[in-house]
Amino acid sequence: MSESPLMIKSKAFALDVIRACKVLREAQCESALINQFLRSGTSIGANIREAFYAHGKADFVAKLHIALKECSETEYWLEILIESGYYHDKTIFDRCVEIKKILISSINTAKENAK
Repeated sequence: MSESPLMIKSKAFALDVIRACKVLREAQCESALINQFLRSGTSIGANIREAFYAHGKADFVAKLHIALKECSETEYWLEILIESGYYHDKTIFDRCVEIKKILISSINTAKENAK
């Protein structure tokens, strides 16, 4: 199976999150913020990958919903990190929003196809 654009984007995003966490550690950001951001930001792609090996449409949609929730949480942590002045590269926020939009569209499409 070839990787979908969503899988590719979410994996690249996870790598961006890891690199951002390195910058945050160097800036002596609170470790609790870094850990939450790292956990949710890398979880998006893991749940998307899991969805592509789901046991049917309902399981696929459920996994994508989990990825969407993690994406929303990551968006929140990025808002906090950017607005607090710890992190300044807003392009990672834009990539998070892009993945969220793709997830919403994918969930809606999968639900429509299941009818």
